[in-house]
Amino acid sequence: MAKQENQGTASRFLKVSKPTNAVFNIIMLVLALMCILPMLLILSISLSAESSLTDFGYQFIPETFSLDGYTYIFTQSPAIIRALGISVFVTIAGTITGVVLNALMGYVISRKGYKLQKFFIWFVFIPMIFNGGLVSSYFIIGNFLHLSNKIWVLILPLAVSSYNIILCKTFFKATIPDSLIESANIDGASELLIFFKIILPLSKPVLATIALFLSFAYWNDWFTSLLYINDSSLYSLQAYLNKILGDIEFLLQNASTLGVAQQQILANMPKEAARMAIVIVAVVPIACTYPFFQRYFVSGLTIGAIKG
Repeated sequence: MAKQENQGTASRFLKVSKPTNAVFNIIMLVLALMCILPMLLILSISLSAESSLTDFGYQFIPETFSLDGYTYIFTQSPAIIRALGISVFVTIAGTITGVVLNALMGYVISRKGYKLQKFFIWFVFIPMIFNGGLVSSYFIIGNFLHLSNKIWVLILPLAVSSYNIILCKTFFKATIPDSLIESANIDGASELLIFFKIILPLSKPVLATIALFLSFAYWNDWFTSLLYINDSSLYSLQAYLNKILGDIEFLLQNASTLGVAQQQILANMPKEAARMAIVIVAVVPIACTYPFFQRYFVSGLTIGAIKG
């Protein structure tokens, strides 16, 4: 009887009136449009002729359609394809590596019987507040570990983060019962067997959440290439597109110092369209991965954030 009364009280508090629901729907619609409309405008600009942008400005429906922006980017197709391959490899390898490492550390510090639990919790938590700064990171990664101009420099520095470890730790502690692990120990299962055969299959929400964070971070990372990569054959897609964008900016800022031939090339270059095409090329592939994680993303993030 008391249980039914509690359920009735909870449902009464959770019930939303129709006017309130309508207001929430309107707010969500406005927020969705704020996210979608800028991307549609960028797509429209990338498909516009440069002369159309000069005469009519930015429009959602181009006056004159053109693929000159994309053509300009892909005229360097061998380099673009190589950079795309680097980004795909780094994103996949880094995401898998990061998920395993973060989950392993989070699982270890979530176990009550681990003697060094408190020490490692502080060891993980402190870097969320303080860090050594860019100079120390550059010295350690470049000079001490000698990872400069190596593919691993694009993977290892981003693989582990305190936030992801704490998220895993909180999820394991809140959702994985100790009795399940104790039963596996009684049956003679090792810790690695328990982790890979029992824990990971039950942790899809938090793993998907971390995988989404990591895949976005790896795909959008260009700063690491700027710091540690001098070999253009190791440029990621973002770094190479940023280089193209920088070249366009340089030409525009120094147009007066160029010769007649160079000025003619600059005048015919799809400058604005190329800039927006770079944004589309960079954003669309990673945006297509979100639906694969959406099923688990909300539950993984919510459980890890609420229960501690």
